[in-house]
Amino acid sequence: MMNVPLLVPTMLERAEKYYGKKTVISRTADGKKTHNYKEIGERTRRLSNALEKLGVKQGERVGTLAWNHHRHLETYFAVPGLGAVLHTINIRLAPNHISYIVNHAEDKVLFIDEDLLPLVESIKDQLPTVEAFVVMTDKEELPSSNLEPLYHYEKLLEDGDPSFEFVKELDENAPAGMCYTSATTGNPKGVVYSHRAIVLHSMALGLADSAALSENDVAMPVVPMFHANAWGIPFAAVWFGTTQVMPGPYFTPKIIADLMASEKVTIAAGVPTIWLGLLKELEEGSYDMSSVTRILCGGSAAPKGMIRAFESTYKIPFVHAYGMTETSPLVVLSRLKSYQQEGTEEERLDIRAKQGSLVPGVEMKVIGKDGEVAWDGQEMGELLLRGPWIADEYYKDERTASTFKDGWLYTGDVVTVDEEGIIKIVDRTKDLIKSGGEWISSVDLENALMAHPDIFEAAVVALPHEQWQERPLACVVLKESAENVTKDDILEFLRPQFAKWWLPDDVVFLKEIPKTSVGKFLKRALRDQLETHYKDSSLTNQ
Repeated sequence: MMNVPLLVPTMLERAEKYYGKKTVISRTADGKKTHNYKEIGERTRRLSNALEKLGVKQGERVGTLAWNHHRHLETYFAVPGLGAVLHTINIRLAPNHISYIVNHAEDKVLFIDEDLLPLVESIKDQLPTVEAFVVMTDKEELPSSNLEPLYHYEKLLEDGDPSFEFVKELDENAPAGMCYTSATTGNPKGVVYSHRAIVLHSMALGLADSAALSENDVAMPVVPMFHANAWGIPFAAVWFGTTQVMPGPYFTPKIIADLMASEKVTIAAGVPTIWLGLLKELEEGSYDMSSVTRILCGGSAAPKGMIRAFESTYKIPFVHAYGMTETSPLVVLSRLKSYQQEGTEEERLDIRAKQGSLVPGVEMKVIGKDGEVAWDGQEMGELLLRGPWIADEYYKDERTASTFKDGWLYTGDVVTVDEEGIIKIVDRTKDLIKSGGEWISSVDLENALMAHPDIFEAAVVALPHEQWQERPLACVVLKESAENVTKDDILEFLRPQFAKWWLPDDVVFLKEIPKTSVGKFLKRALRDQLETHYKDSSLTNQ
């Protein structure tokens, strides 16, 4: 067979040739802008040439601090098209973490959305490797800034060569992109993605039993482009000629609902907190969601009640997915097998509420205290993964040794596997609650709580206990419409679903639950808050 390398730029070249009329609709600070793939291709070539003129060489890192929009999409291909490495930076990290990862990656150029300039300006003296800053803006003139040298994105493109040839003499295993974890503990850890991994991961997104992304779709990645490459959707959508809708900066549930309705979105992807917000918006407003054929949900377990609401009330198929920064990220996706379609609605919902089965191309092991666990849906163990788009180390980080062993990625996620090979995330190893020598799954309790008609969000954490070692504590945020809901009401709701010793010792009512930079519940902060201020007036026991 021909030894043809799998390279990221060839994906855009295909879109230019065969899908030049298909469009990218981009919401920016100044409104919506539409470009077709022919225009995106030309702009991307100009950008690659501009980066070359700025002195960026193969293998050097180029950072982005940007929202989901067409300019960010162009960097996705322009940087690897030059043979350099695209480093998408989580804009929601603390400034000290941002300076850490820019320095750790040794970024040479930073692309920055105009509204994020103050963030970079506050740490500019801590970025010795950065030689140029590029502002992405709709305005014709450069904004006032103390960053230097500062370049205007559109003016760089004007001076770029529209016929620039992407680098072809590259090893497919060469790095094309990198992303850092969201740093729930310690400094963020860097993961480098090769050209080959990105291409193969994109192909997996197009499989019928996976995300089934195709030219017919209108895809909206709500998940940030700085978080695991927006789950790889921008890469795959360009390759397949899929229309893309980019939600831009500071979006709200109303903006998401308006975009999905007006642009006839067929597939959207985001974390559960996004879809909880959308569900609330749909309940309060009037939107035509008839175009939507599936919602992809990952990042953390989706409550069964939310899945039921989307599928039963709004007739929108809801697809659970699972992955990590270290896995590019898609590795597990929930799709019913043909014979499972024949079950009752509740049986089908039970399956869809699990994370699902492995995507073709990836392998797994689940290891408990006595070796590999039984596939009985009961025995718990840590999920181990390997495959062509799974990382095999962290970038220049000694924590590699504890996570990557014997050719496997140790995910830190505790799961069960049923006889069908369907995975259910029980918990993170650090979030399992050990009570009297037995394990309690905070995820199972959270999902049950979220099914309560008056609960908007719920998180369960372990608090130290003198007798039992740890006991579960439920933290809930009530819906605005909820009235006179008490701790006893909630515990009574849980009682028929769990053994007595699983029931939380207490229920705390909060105004909001702290979240990570990518929208997951930040349990570390929640535990600290509860342990330190359990009797504070901001935590009201009813």
